[in-house]
Amino acid sequence: QVQLVESGGGLVQAGGSLRLSCAASGRTFSSYSMGWFRQAPGKEREFVASIGWWGRTTNYADSVKGRFTISRDNAKKAVYLQMNSLTLEDTAVYYCAADASHASDVASWEVGEYDYWGQGTQVTVSS
Repeated sequence: QVQLVESGGGLVQAGGSLRLSCAASGRTFSSYSMGWFRQAPGKEREFVASIGWWGRTTNYADSVKGRFTISRDNAKKAVYLQMNSLTLEDTAVYYCAADASHASDVASWEVGEYDYWGQGTQVTVSS
């Protein structure tokens, strides 16, 4: 079993930056691909970014490419999402997720690929 806890969300003005963190505990985190997803009110949960076990494979949603950067520190059992140039459309609850069921460097963009989820952290962007 893997437990994931997100932190770093908050209120930020458009154009600003936030860094989200996800801390893992329990079953080893380092063998899993990790992802960030977000969900705005009335919308389905959507893919944001993902990273493979070794960190060499990363994927980004088109909407965040060039603005967000996902990274991981396996020694710290943590994954991060650096968010720059935030826009109103980035407002959502952001979730950290772990993929325990597939090859360790897949870094899937599909919600259904992930097995463990954090409880989310709110990111609100204002103008």
